[in-house]
Amino acid sequence: MKSYDVVIVGLGPVGGTIANLLALNGLSILILEREKSIFNLPRAVHFDDEVMRIFQSIGISERFARYTIINKGTKFVNADDEVVLDWPRPRSRTINGWYPSYRFHQPDLERQLRRSLKDFKKVSIRQNAKVLKIKNIDHHVDIVFKDTQTNQLHSVESSYVIGCDGAGSTTREQMGNKLVNLGFTQKWSVVDLILKHDNNKLADRTIQYSNSKRPATYCRNVGRRRRWEFAIHDHEDEKEILSDKYIWNFLKPWLQPFEAELERKTIYTFQSAIAMKWRSGRIFLAGDAAHLMPPFMGQGMCAGIRDASNLAWKISLCLTNGHNEKLLDTYQSERFSNVKEYIQTTMRMGEFINDIGTSKITNNISENSDGTMSMKSIQPELGPGLGKKSDKNRGKPFPQLTMNNGTRLDLKFAKQPVLLLAAELKDNELKSKIKSFYSHQVVGLADLLNYYNAKAIIVRPDRFILETCPPSFNLNEFIKNKLNELNIV
Repeated sequence: MKSYDVVIVGLGPVGGTIANLLALNGLSILILEREKSIFNLPRAVHFDDEVMRIFQSIGISERFARYTIINKGTKFVNADDEVVLDWPRPRSRTINGWYPSYRFHQPDLERQLRRSLKDFKKVSIRQNAKVLKIKNIDHHVDIVFKDTQTNQLHSVESSYVIGCDGAGSTTREQMGNKLVNLGFTQKWSVVDLILKHDNNKLADRTIQYSNSKRPATYCRNVGRRRRWEFAIHDHEDEKEILSDKYIWNFLKPWLQPFEAELERKTIYTFQSAIAMKWRSGRIFLAGDAAHLMPPFMGQGMCAGIRDASNLAWKISLCLTNGHNEKLLDTYQSERFSNVKEYIQTTMRMGEFINDIGTSKITNNISENSDGTMSMKSIQPELGPGLGKKSDKNRGKPFPQLTMNNGTRLDLKFAKQPVLLLAAELKDNELKSKIKSFYSHQVVGLADLLNYYNAKAIIVRPDRFILETCPPSFNLNEFIKNKLNELNIV
Protein backbone atom coordinates (compact mmCIF):
# COMPACT_ATOMS: atom_id res chain seq x y z
CA MET A 1 0.00 0.00 0.00
CA LYS A 2 1.42 3.39 -0.98
CA SER A 3 2.04 5.79 1.90
CA TYR A 4 2.01 9.60 2.07
CA ASP A 5 2.65 12.21 4.70
CA VAL A 6 -0.69 13.90 4.01
CA VAL A 7 -3.74 13.11 1.91
CA ILE A 8 -5.91 16.11 1.04
CA VAL A 9 -9.49 15.55 -0.06
CA GLY A 10 -10.59 18.33 -2.39
CA LEU A 11 -8.60 20.68 -4.64
CA GLY A 12 -10.54 23.91 -4.41
CA PRO A 13 -8.96 27.12 -3.06
CA VAL A 14 -8.61 25.70 0.47
CA GLY A 15 -7.21 22.32 -0.58
CA GLY A 16 -4.89 23.97 -3.09
CA THR A 17 -3.59 26.43 -0.50
CA ILE A 18 -2.93 23.88 2.22
CA ALA A 19 -1.25 21.57 -0.32
CA ASN A 20 1.13 24.37 -1.31
CA LEU A 21 1.88 25.28 2.31
CA LEU A 22 2.68 21.65 3.18
CA ALA A 23 4.69 21.13 0.02
CA LEU A 24 7.03 23.97 1.02
CA ASN A 25 8.22 21.66 3.79
CA GLY A 26 9.10 18.86 1.39
CA LEU A 27 6.23 16.57 2.41
CA SER A 28 4.76 13.81 0.27
CA ILE A 29 1.17 14.73 -0.56
CA LEU A 30 -1.69 13.05 -2.41
CA ILE A 31 -4.63 15.23 -3.43
CA LEU A 32 -7.91 13.48 -4.24
CA GLU A 33 -10.29 15.60 -6.33
CA ARG A 34 -13.65 14.20 -7.43
CA GLU A 35 -14.02 16.52 -10.46
CA LYS A 36 -12.16 15.87 -13.71
CA SER A 37 -11.05 19.49 -14.15
CA ILE A 38 -11.38 23.01 -12.77
CA PHE A 39 -14.99 24.21 -12.59
CA ASN A 40 -14.66 27.14 -14.96
CA LEU A 41 -17.54 29.32 -13.73
CA PRO A 42 -17.66 32.02 -11.02
CA ARG A 43 -18.14 31.10 -7.39
CA ALA A 44 -16.14 32.89 -4.67
CA VAL A 45 -15.36 36.48 -5.73
CA HIS A 46 -13.68 38.14 -2.71
CA PHE A 47 -10.66 37.80 -0.45
CA ASP A 48 -8.76 40.10 1.91
CA ASP A 49 -5.25 41.22 2.86
CA GLU A 50 -4.68 38.38 5.31
CA VAL A 51 -5.42 35.85 2.58
CA MET A 52 -3.20 37.62 0.04
CA ARG A 53 -0.38 37.44 2.59
CA ILE A 54 -0.88 33.66 2.71
CA PHE A 55 -0.79 33.54 -1.10
CA GLN A 56 2.46 35.49 -0.90
CA SER A 57 3.95 32.83 1.37
CA ILE A 58 3.36 30.16 -1.30
CA GLY A 59 4.71 32.39 -4.05
CA ILE A 60 1.64 33.18 -6.15
CA SER A 61 0.65 36.68 -4.95
CA GLU A 62 2.48 38.76 -7.55
CA ARG A 63 1.30 36.86 -10.60
CA PHE A 64 -2.21 36.30 -9.21
CA ALA A 65 -2.58 40.02 -8.39
CA ARG A 66 -2.74 40.66 -12.14
CA TYR A 67 -6.06 38.83 -12.22
CA THR A 68 -7.62 40.82 -9.38
CA ILE A 69 -8.99 44.30 -8.73
CA ILE A 70 -8.94 46.26 -5.49
CA ASN A 71 -12.42 46.39 -3.99
CA LYS A 72 -13.61 49.87 -2.96
CA GLY A 73 -16.11 48.65 -0.39
CA THR A 74 -19.85 48.22 0.14
CA LYS A 75 -22.79 50.58 0.45
CA PHE A 76 -26.12 49.58 2.00
CA VAL A 77 -29.10 51.36 0.49
CA ASN A 78 -32.83 51.29 1.32
CA ALA A 79 -35.82 51.01 -1.01
CA ASP A 80 -35.49 54.72 -1.86
CA ASP A 81 -31.82 54.26 -2.87
CA GLU A 82 -30.69 56.22 0.18
CA VAL A 83 -27.39 55.12 1.72
CA VAL A 84 -28.07 53.82 5.23
CA LEU A 85 -24.57 52.45 5.88
CA ASP A 86 -21.17 52.70 4.20
CA TRP A 87 -18.45 50.05 4.53
CA PRO A 88 -15.42 51.59 2.77
CA ARG A 89 -12.31 49.55 2.04
CA PRO A 90 -9.35 51.99 1.94
CA ARG A 91 -6.97 51.87 -1.03
CA SER A 92 -3.96 51.66 1.26
CA ARG A 93 -1.96 48.67 2.45
CA THR A 94 -2.59 47.16 5.88
CA ILE A 95 -0.10 45.72 8.37
CA ASN A 96 -0.29 42.52 6.29
CA GLY A 97 1.37 44.39 3.41
CA TRP A 98 -1.61 44.13 1.05
CA TYR A 99 -4.89 45.92 0.33
CA PRO A 100 -7.89 45.27 2.60
CA SER A 101 -10.15 43.83 -0.09
CA TYR A 102 -9.83 42.21 -3.52
CA ARG A 103 -12.19 40.90 -6.19
CA PHE A 104 -11.25 37.87 -8.29
CA HIS A 105 -12.53 35.06 -10.51
CA GLN A 106 -12.21 31.71 -8.70
CA PRO A 107 -10.98 29.67 -11.70
CA ASP A 108 -8.05 32.14 -12.03
CA LEU A 109 -7.02 31.40 -8.44
CA GLU A 110 -7.36 27.64 -8.82
CA ARG A 111 -5.16 27.69 -11.92
CA GLN A 112 -2.45 29.59 -10.05
CA LEU A 113 -2.57 27.19 -7.11
CA ARG A 114 -2.31 24.15 -9.39
CA ARG A 115 0.47 25.73 -11.43
CA SER A 116 2.45 26.21 -8.22
CA LEU A 117 1.90 22.60 -7.14
CA LYS A 118 3.53 21.36 -10.34
CA ASP A 119 6.87 22.61 -8.98
CA PHE A 120 6.81 20.02 -6.17
CA LYS A 121 7.91 16.51 -7.18
CA LYS A 122 6.41 14.91 -4.06
CA VAL A 123 2.87 16.18 -4.77
CA SER A 124 0.48 13.87 -6.64
CA ILE A 125 -2.98 14.85 -7.87
CA ARG A 126 -5.68 12.29 -8.66
CA GLN A 127 -8.75 13.72 -10.37
CA ASN A 128 -11.97 11.77 -10.89
CA ALA A 129 -11.29 10.37 -7.41
CA LYS A 130 -14.30 9.58 -5.26
CA VAL A 131 -13.35 8.93 -1.63
CA LEU A 132 -15.19 5.95 -0.15
CA LYS A 133 -13.50 5.31 3.16
CA ILE A 134 -11.33 7.22 5.63
CA LYS A 135 -10.37 5.49 8.86
CA ASN A 136 -7.93 6.14 11.69
CA ILE A 137 -5.62 3.13 12.24
CA ASP A 138 -3.22 3.59 15.17
CA HIS A 139 -0.51 5.94 13.87
CA HIS A 140 -1.85 6.51 10.35
CA VAL A 141 -5.05 6.80 8.31
CA ASP A 142 -6.34 4.35 5.69
CA ILE A 143 -8.05 5.83 2.63
CA VAL A 144 -10.00 4.02 -0.09
CA PHE A 145 -11.04 5.87 -3.25
CA LYS A 146 -12.49 4.99 -6.63
CA ASP A 147 -11.40 6.26 -10.01
CA THR A 148 -14.79 7.26 -11.44
CA GLN A 149 -13.58 6.84 -15.03
CA THR A 150 -12.27 3.27 -14.65
CA ASN A 151 -14.25 2.24 -11.52
CA GLN A 152 -10.98 0.89 -10.13
CA LEU A 153 -10.53 0.98 -6.35
CA HIS A 154 -7.32 2.25 -4.75
CA SER A 155 -6.07 2.05 -1.16
CA VAL A 156 -3.43 4.32 0.35
CA GLU A 157 -2.32 5.32 3.82
CA SER A 158 -1.07 8.59 5.22
CA SER A 159 0.06 10.16 8.47
CA TYR A 160 -2.74 12.74 8.23
CA VAL A 161 -5.87 13.44 6.18
CA ILE A 162 -7.35 16.90 5.64
CA GLY A 163 -10.90 17.17 4.32
CA CYS A 164 -11.28 20.28 2.15
CA ASP A 165 -14.21 18.77 0.28
CA GLY A 166 -16.88 21.40 0.78
CA ALA A 167 -20.33 21.60 2.31
CA GLY A 168 -21.21 18.01 1.33
CA SER A 169 -17.94 16.74 2.80
CA THR A 170 -17.33 12.99 2.58
CA THR A 171 -14.52 13.44 5.11
CA ARG A 172 -16.90 14.96 7.64
CA GLU A 173 -19.39 12.15 7.02
CA GLN A 174 -16.68 9.50 7.52
CA MET A 175 -15.84 11.18 10.85
CA GLY A 176 -19.48 10.75 11.92
CA ASN A 177 -19.73 14.51 12.16
CA LYS A 178 -22.45 17.02 11.22
CA LEU A 179 -22.78 20.74 10.71
CA VAL A 180 -24.82 22.57 13.36
CA ASN A 181 -27.07 25.32 11.99
CA LEU A 182 -26.53 28.64 13.77
CA GLY A 183 -29.82 30.18 12.73
CA PHE A 184 -29.61 31.68 9.24
CA THR A 185 -31.01 29.73 6.27
CA GLN A 186 -32.30 31.53 3.20
CA LYS A 187 -32.54 30.74 -0.52
CA TRP A 188 -31.03 33.24 -2.92
CA SER A 189 -30.64 33.32 -6.68
CA VAL A 190 -27.12 34.12 -7.90
CA VAL A 191 -26.70 35.51 -11.41
CA ASP A 192 -23.30 36.10 -13.03
CA LEU A 193 -22.99 38.18 -16.19
CA ILE A 194 -20.29 39.45 -18.54
CA LEU A 195 -20.86 42.93 -19.93
CA LYS A 196 -20.51 43.26 -23.69
CA HIS A 197 -19.15 46.78 -23.30
CA ASP A 198 -17.94 48.93 -20.43
CA ASN A 199 -20.86 50.32 -18.46
CA ASN A 200 -20.13 53.35 -16.32
CA LYS A 201 -23.70 53.49 -15.04
CA LEU A 202 -23.09 50.49 -12.81
CA ALA A 203 -21.54 51.08 -9.39
CA ASP A 204 -17.82 50.42 -9.02
CA ARG A 205 -18.34 48.74 -5.65
CA THR A 206 -20.70 46.33 -3.90
CA ILE A 207 -24.27 47.50 -3.22
CA GLN A 208 -26.45 45.76 -0.63
CA TYR A 209 -30.12 46.55 -1.25
CA SER A 210 -31.81 46.50 2.17
CA ASN A 211 -35.37 45.82 1.16
CA SER A 212 -37.82 43.54 2.94
CA LYS A 213 -39.69 42.85 -0.33
CA ARG A 214 -36.62 41.71 -2.25
CA PRO A 215 -33.24 41.92 -0.49
CA ALA A 216 -30.49 41.93 -3.12
CA THR A 217 -26.77 42.35 -3.69
CA TYR A 218 -24.79 43.75 -6.62
CA CYS A 219 -21.05 42.96 -6.99
CA ARG A 220 -18.56 44.67 -9.25
CA ASN A 221 -16.20 41.85 -10.17
CA VAL A 222 -13.02 41.59 -12.27
CA GLY A 223 -13.03 42.82 -15.87
CA ARG A 224 -16.55 43.05 -17.22
CA ARG A 225 -17.92 40.47 -14.82
CA ARG A 226 -20.85 41.51 -12.65
CA ARG A 227 -23.01 39.59 -10.16
CA TRP A 228 -26.49 40.07 -8.75
CA GLU A 229 -27.93 38.04 -5.91
CA PHE A 230 -31.52 38.26 -4.66
CA ALA A 231 -33.57 36.51 -2.01
CA ILE A 232 -36.24 33.99 -2.99
CA HIS A 233 -39.48 33.79 -1.05
CA ASP A 234 -40.90 30.42 0.03
CA HIS A 235 -43.95 30.67 -2.22
CA GLU A 236 -41.93 31.37 -5.38
CA ASP A 237 -41.25 28.77 -8.06
CA GLU A 238 -37.51 28.14 -8.43
CA LYS A 239 -37.79 27.10 -12.07
CA GLU A 240 -39.48 30.38 -12.91
CA ILE A 241 -36.93 32.34 -10.89
CA LEU A 242 -34.12 30.86 -13.03
CA SER A 243 -35.83 31.59 -16.36
CA ASP A 244 -34.13 34.18 -18.54
CA LYS A 245 -37.39 36.13 -18.69
CA TYR A 246 -37.60 36.45 -14.90
CA ILE A 247 -33.90 37.30 -14.50
CA TRP A 248 -33.92 40.04 -17.16
CA ASN A 249 -37.07 41.48 -15.68
CA PHE A 250 -35.31 41.64 -12.29
CA LEU A 251 -32.24 43.27 -13.91
CA LYS A 252 -34.33 45.87 -15.79
CA PRO A 253 -33.33 48.80 -13.49
CA TRP A 254 -29.65 48.22 -14.31
CA LEU A 255 -29.24 46.29 -17.57
CA GLN A 256 -30.94 45.30 -20.81
CA PRO A 257 -30.42 41.85 -22.40
CA PHE A 258 -28.38 43.28 -25.29
CA GLU A 259 -25.85 44.77 -22.83
CA ALA A 260 -24.59 41.55 -21.20
CA GLU A 261 -24.31 37.80 -21.52
CA LEU A 262 -25.67 35.52 -18.80
CA GLU A 263 -22.73 33.37 -17.70
CA ARG A 264 -24.24 31.48 -14.79
CA LYS A 265 -27.54 31.36 -12.93
CA THR A 266 -28.18 29.17 -9.93
CA ILE A 267 -29.90 28.98 -6.57
CA TYR A 268 -27.98 28.70 -3.31
CA THR A 269 -29.21 28.08 0.19
CA PHE A 270 -27.23 30.58 2.24
CA GLN A 271 -26.50 29.00 5.60
CA SER A 272 -24.73 29.72 8.86
CA ALA A 273 -23.40 26.44 10.22
CA ILE A 274 -20.35 25.00 11.95
CA ALA A 275 -19.05 21.56 12.85
CA MET A 276 -18.51 21.06 16.57
CA LYS A 277 -15.58 18.72 15.91
CA TRP A 278 -12.90 19.58 13.34
CA ARG A 279 -10.58 16.74 14.22
CA SER A 280 -10.87 13.00 14.76
CA GLY A 281 -7.50 11.41 15.49
CA ARG A 282 -5.38 12.21 12.44
CA ILE A 283 -8.31 13.38 10.30
CA PHE A 284 -9.07 17.11 10.01
CA LEU A 285 -11.67 19.38 8.42
CA ALA A 286 -11.01 22.75 6.81
CA GLY A 287 -13.03 25.32 4.87
CA ASP A 288 -16.68 24.62 4.01
CA ALA A 289 -16.30 21.08 5.34
CA ALA A 290 -15.98 22.66 8.80
CA HIS A 291 -18.14 25.80 8.53
CA LEU A 292 -20.55 27.67 6.27
CA MET A 293 -21.55 31.31 6.22
CA PRO A 294 -23.73 33.51 4.00
CA PRO A 295 -21.74 35.52 1.41
CA PHE A 296 -22.62 39.04 2.57
CA MET A 297 -19.13 39.73 3.99
CA GLY A 298 -17.24 37.70 1.41
CA GLN A 299 -15.51 35.73 4.18
CA GLY A 300 -16.44 32.12 3.37
CA MET A 301 -13.36 31.25 1.33
CA CYS A 302 -11.20 33.57 3.45
CA ALA A 303 -12.08 31.58 6.57
CA GLY A 304 -11.06 28.36 4.85
CA ILE A 305 -7.72 29.81 3.71
CA ARG A 306 -7.07 30.89 7.31
CA ASP A 307 -7.80 27.31 8.41
CA ALA A 308 -5.20 26.10 5.92
CA SER A 309 -2.57 28.53 7.18
CA ASN A 310 -3.16 27.57 10.82
CA LEU A 311 -3.16 23.81 10.28
CA ALA A 312 -0.37 23.44 7.71
CA TRP A 313 2.55 24.53 9.88
CA LYS A 314 1.33 22.45 12.84
CA ILE A 315 1.06 19.26 10.79
CA SER A 316 4.43 20.01 9.20
CA LEU A 317 5.96 20.38 12.67
CA CYS A 318 4.45 17.06 13.77
CA LEU A 319 5.87 15.29 10.74
CA THR A 320 9.30 16.78 11.44
CA ASN A 321 9.47 16.47 15.23
CA GLY A 322 6.92 13.78 16.11
CA HIS A 323 3.14 13.68 16.57
CA ASN A 324 1.97 16.26 19.12
CA GLU A 325 -1.62 15.91 20.34
CA LYS A 326 -1.66 19.20 22.24
CA LEU A 327 -0.32 21.16 19.29
CA LEU A 328 -2.89 19.68 16.90
CA ASP A 329 -5.73 20.35 19.35
CA THR A 330 -4.94 24.06 19.09
CA TYR A 331 -6.08 24.05 15.45
CA GLN A 332 -9.79 24.01 16.31
CA SER A 333 -9.44 25.94 19.56
CA GLU A 334 -7.72 28.83 17.76
CA ARG A 335 -9.84 28.84 14.62
CA PHE A 336 -13.33 28.02 15.97
CA SER A 337 -14.08 31.30 17.77
CA ASN A 338 -12.52 33.33 14.95
CA VAL A 339 -14.74 31.66 12.35
CA LYS A 340 -17.81 31.84 14.57
CA GLU A 341 -17.41 35.60 15.01
CA TYR A 342 -17.29 36.02 11.23
CA ILE A 343 -20.38 33.81 10.85
CA GLN A 344 -22.36 35.69 13.49
CA THR A 345 -21.39 39.07 12.02
CA THR A 346 -22.40 37.85 8.56
CA MET A 347 -25.73 36.68 9.97
CA ARG A 348 -26.36 40.14 11.43
CA MET A 349 -25.46 41.65 8.07
CA GLY A 350 -28.04 39.37 6.46
CA GLU A 351 -30.62 40.48 9.00
CA PHE A 352 -29.66 44.11 8.28
CA ILE A 353 -30.32 43.59 4.57
CA ASN A 354 -33.59 41.80 5.21
CA ASP A 355 -34.81 44.25 7.88
CA ILE A 356 -34.06 47.46 5.96
CA GLY A 357 -31.15 48.45 8.12
CA THR A 358 -32.71 48.05 11.55
CA SER A 359 -30.26 45.47 12.95
CA LYS A 360 -26.83 46.38 14.36
CA ILE A 361 -24.09 44.51 12.49
CA THR A 362 -21.00 45.27 14.60
CA ASN A 363 -19.72 47.64 17.25
CA ASN A 364 -17.40 49.16 14.62
CA ILE A 365 -20.03 51.61 13.37
CA SER A 366 -19.65 55.38 13.67
CA GLU A 367 -21.56 58.46 12.50
CA ASN A 368 -19.99 60.68 9.84
CA SER A 369 -20.13 64.48 9.88
CA ASP A 370 -22.97 64.45 7.33
CA GLY A 371 -25.08 62.16 9.51
CA THR A 372 -24.45 58.98 7.49
CA MET A 373 -23.10 55.84 9.16
CA SER A 374 -19.85 54.00 8.39
CA MET A 375 -18.63 50.55 9.38
CA LYS A 376 -15.11 49.19 9.82
CA SER A 377 -14.11 45.59 9.16
CA ILE A 378 -13.91 43.24 12.12
CA GLN A 379 -10.60 41.57 12.95
CA PRO A 380 -11.23 38.63 15.31
CA GLU A 381 -8.17 37.38 17.14
CA LEU A 382 -7.21 33.73 17.49
CA GLY A 383 -9.06 31.69 20.07
CA PRO A 384 -7.22 30.07 23.02
CA GLY A 385 -4.34 27.82 22.05
CA LEU A 386 -0.60 28.36 21.88
CA GLY A 387 0.95 31.10 24.00
CA LYS A 388 -0.12 32.67 27.28
CA LYS A 389 -3.57 34.23 27.61
CA SER A 390 -2.02 36.93 29.80
CA ASP A 391 0.13 38.13 26.88
CA LYS A 392 -1.89 40.95 25.30
CA ASN A 393 0.05 40.55 22.03
CA ARG A 394 -0.54 36.82 21.71
CA GLY A 395 -2.73 35.83 18.76
CA LYS A 396 -2.52 39.18 16.98
CA PRO A 397 -1.24 39.38 13.40
CA PHE A 398 2.38 40.47 13.22
CA PRO A 399 3.03 43.27 10.70
CA GLN A 400 4.83 42.41 7.51
CA LEU A 401 8.20 44.15 7.84
CA THR A 402 10.33 45.35 4.96
CA MET A 403 14.05 45.03 5.56
CA ASN A 404 16.61 47.70 4.63
CA ASN A 405 17.39 45.90 1.37
CA GLY A 406 13.70 46.02 0.37
CA THR A 407 13.03 42.33 1.08
CA ARG A 408 9.83 41.48 2.91
CA LEU A 409 10.58 39.61 6.12
CA ASP A 410 7.80 37.11 5.38
CA LEU A 411 9.77 35.73 2.46
CA LYS A 412 12.46 34.61 4.89
CA PHE A 413 10.27 32.52 7.19
CA ALA A 414 7.52 30.90 5.17
CA LYS A 415 8.29 27.52 6.78
CA GLN A 416 9.25 28.11 10.43
CA PRO A 417 8.73 30.57 13.28
CA VAL A 418 10.99 33.58 13.54
CA LEU A 419 12.61 34.91 16.70
CA LEU A 420 12.93 38.70 16.88
CA LEU A 421 15.57 40.10 19.23
CA ALA A 422 17.19 43.43 20.05
CA ALA A 423 20.65 41.84 20.07
CA GLU A 424 22.39 38.49 19.53
CA LEU A 425 21.92 35.80 22.17
CA LYS A 426 25.01 35.17 24.29
CA ASP A 427 24.09 31.62 25.35
CA ASN A 428 25.83 29.43 22.75
CA GLU A 429 24.11 26.25 23.94
CA LEU A 430 20.69 27.82 23.53
CA LYS A 431 21.67 29.27 20.15
CA SER A 432 22.58 25.76 19.03
CA LYS A 433 19.26 24.30 20.22
CA ILE A 434 17.12 26.82 18.39
CA LYS A 435 19.19 26.91 15.19
CA SER A 436 17.25 24.09 13.54
CA PHE A 437 13.86 25.42 14.60
CA TYR A 438 13.81 29.17 14.11
CA SER A 439 14.60 29.69 10.47
CA HIS A 440 15.67 33.23 11.25
CA GLN A 441 16.79 35.17 14.28
CA VAL A 442 16.32 38.79 13.35
CA VAL A 443 18.25 41.19 15.55
CA GLY A 444 18.52 44.95 15.82
CA LEU A 445 14.79 45.59 16.23
CA ALA A 446 14.91 47.61 19.45
CA ASP A 447 12.30 50.16 18.34
CA LEU A 448 9.82 47.46 17.33
CA LEU A 449 10.37 45.54 20.56
CA ASN A 450 9.79 48.74 22.54
CA TYR A 451 6.47 49.15 20.75
CA TYR A 452 5.43 45.69 21.94
CA ASN A 453 7.08 46.26 25.35
CA ALA A 454 9.08 43.06 24.89
CA LYS A 455 12.61 41.65 25.03
CA ALA A 456 11.78 39.21 22.24
CA ILE A 457 8.91 38.24 19.96
CA ILE A 458 8.21 34.81 18.54
CA VAL A 459 6.22 34.96 15.31
CA ARG A 460 4.53 31.81 14.05
CA PRO A 461 4.77 30.69 10.39
CA ASP A 462 1.16 31.84 9.92
CA ARG A 463 2.26 35.38 10.87
CA PHE A 464 0.54 35.54 14.26
CA ILE A 465 2.42 36.38 17.43
CA LEU A 466 3.05 33.23 19.45
CA GLU A 467 4.22 35.13 22.51
CA THR A 468 6.29 38.12 23.60
CA CYS A 469 8.92 38.11 26.36
CA PRO A 470 8.17 40.87 28.92
CA PRO A 471 11.09 43.07 30.05
CA SER A 472 11.05 41.47 33.52
CA PHE A 473 11.41 37.88 32.21
CA ASN A 474 14.64 35.93 31.76
CA LEU A 475 15.08 35.75 27.98
CA ASN A 476 16.84 32.36 27.93
CA GLU A 477 14.15 30.74 30.08
CA PHE A 478 11.43 32.25 27.92
CA ILE A 479 12.89 30.74 24.74
CA LYS A 480 13.47 27.34 26.37
CA ASN A 481 9.85 27.23 27.57
CA LYS A 482 8.55 27.99 24.08
CA LEU A 483 10.68 25.28 22.51
CA ASN A 484 9.42 22.82 25.10
CA GLU A 485 5.79 23.81 24.46
CA LEU A 486 6.23 22.91 20.81
CA ASN A 487 8.07 19.66 21.64
CA ILE A 488 11.30 20.85 20.07
CA VAL A 489 13.60 20.00 23.02
